[in-house]
Amino acid sequence: MKNIFARIFLVLIALCVGYATAAAEDFYRGKTVRLMVFGAPGGGYDTYTRMIARYLVRYIPGHPSAVVENMEGAGGLVLANYLYKRAQPDGLTFGTFNNSLIVQHALGDPKIRLDFRKFGWVGAPSVGAPVCMVMGYTRLKTLEDVLNYKKPLKIGATRAGSAGYDLPIIMNKTLGTKFDVVSGFTGTSTTRIALQKRELQAFCSQWESMRVTARAMLDAPGDDKLIPFIIHERSWDDPEVKNLPTFKEAIKDPKKYAIYESWAFQMDFQRAFSTPPGTPKDRLEILRKAFQETLKDPELLKDAKKAKLVITPVPGEKVDKLVDAILNMPADVKESLSFLVRKPGKN
Repeated sequence: MKNIFARIFLVLIALCVGYATAAAEDFYRGKTVRLMVFGAPGGGYDTYTRMIARYLVRYIPGHPSAVVENMEGAGGLVLANYLYKRAQPDGLTFGTFNNSLIVQHALGDPKIRLDFRKFGWVGAPSVGAPVCMVMGYTRLKTLEDVLNYKKPLKIGATRAGSAGYDLPIIMNKTLGTKFDVVSGFTGTSTTRIALQKRELQAFCSQWESMRVTARAMLDAPGDDKLIPFIIHERSWDDPEVKNLPTFKEAIKDPKKYAIYESWAFQMDFQRAFSTPPGTPKDRLEILRKAFQETLKDPELLKDAKKAKLVITPVPGEKVDKLVDAILNMPADVKESLSFLVRKPGKN
């Protein structure tokens, strides 16, 4: 008798799964999913998103078409606000913005009025590896050169909360560098242009994308060369960074290193995609499953390797927990990072 009930139960489960799959196929068939991306075309977020979009539709039931839309402004806050307040929560729109906004919100940034727990986190394609670089025309090459430089170095960023903004401020506080942060750039691609025009002297970003999007500058000769001088951790074979000092090695004071370590917790997931609050749970699960299957697609992995894009998938369920951990950071951690919060009236 038990075996009969067990078989009936399994049949019912199969029928429910089949019904859910059929319903999902009916919903997505003939429709278009929108992948919204923070920043200008040509940046790291854009490069990852366009590659993912090419393969994602293979794994969404009904095989809808996909379009990528760029939305610039405020280091991703414009896009985050759009997803939170205006985008339809129907499972057809999701996007990726700078997850440093979550840290800024946890630290009390008054301009960020979002509850990041309400987003439906689909997943992230990679973890982070922040790196700082300086232009060849400065005649600086190493961290020691930067530390010994007597004048302020102009370094570009989008806004407070981005690696490009926070890392120089953290280095000024923990290492005694003299970075002058110039914020307001729409993304890494526009920042690179400013570096090439010699409007900026340095830049901090994510190595997993810069090794691709800034390849021409990294390979350039002489004054036009972009030179990495410090990195998050030494886990890369690239000749540009494999022998660089790490932040842990450079920041020798344990209390000061704790500041960097608290900030770097967000590197456990980068370029995470999320749906608007209120997206039906079944559609979020469909997107989560499709996203993870996409990042295992042999052709995508082949393309990523060819383009030197690093794929280290982080499931949406784990992103949920990491977001919650950031928002619940201890009071002493918030205090140690409070200097990163933008003051009213400042960029």
